Amino acid sequence: MKVVIFCGGMGLRLREHEEQLPKPMIPIGYRPMLWHVMRYYAHFGHTDFILCLGYKSDAIKKYFLSYDEALTNDFVLEKGGREVTLLRSDIDDWRISFVDTGLTSNVGQRLRAVRSFVGEDEVFLANYADVLTDAHLPSMIEEFHRRDAIAQMIAVQPNYTFHLVDADSRGLVTKMRDVGEADLWINGGYFVFRREIFDFIEDGDELVREPFDRVMRLGRLSAYRHKGFWVPLDTIKEKQALDDMYNNGRRPWCVWEADPAVSDEA
Repeated sequence: MKVVIFCGGMGLRLREHEEQLPKPMIPIGYRPMLWHVMRYYAHFGHTDFILCLGYKSDAIKKYFLSYDEALTNDFVLEKGGREVTLLRSDIDDWRISFVDTGLTSNVGQRLRAVRSFVGEDEVFLANYADVLTDAHLPSMIEEFHRRDAIAQMIAVQPNYTFHLVDADSRGLVTKMRDVGEADLWINGGYFVFRREIFDFIEDGDELVREPFDRVMRLGRLSAYRHKGFWVPLDTIKEKQALDDMYNNGRRPWCVWEADPAVSDEA
């Protein structure tokens, strides 16, 4: 399946951290966030990517145009460095379409802009490019087909340190609890779509507002509940946590490392 990745936003919440980089290019370990998201899909055999570009698209283009596979793969160096033989490859079988979808476009309009790149495919995948997970993608797709949905999102429980507060009409608190104790589920940014989704997106629509509301009223909007690992890259704290996990070797989103039984060539 083709994978549409929304990587054109300005990422304002992390602007002070990486002023010169678009948010999807902020590094986690040796590679940018965008690479980790794409590598997740490639592990499950989905290697045809459509990048919806916008803010600082040149940084994303330059990264892949000068991509160095030797940084994250074993290789043999010979003849004083003049000959390098890779023992394993990351992106050799990837096909990447780089599409300018506008500097200030919202996600719904970015998706509309790449309709011709999706082509006649009946089902395709999509992602926000700033969230990592260990969700089992084949199970997600299987559930999508079983429910005959037009759109499906991964639904996760937020791991926030905030407290939920219930108050009566006088403003007196009647109950307090951690977010994690409540049965709250949020959009986790991993999507499966039928091509029919384009028929529900009108000019100016934000994807998860008007279009999802129209699909929901038809009873064809699905949520795949995932209780495993899921972390967004929205704050400096989250960036530091992901760096620590990567450096300590505890990186559950790297399913290509944790599940060798699934072939990268599947």
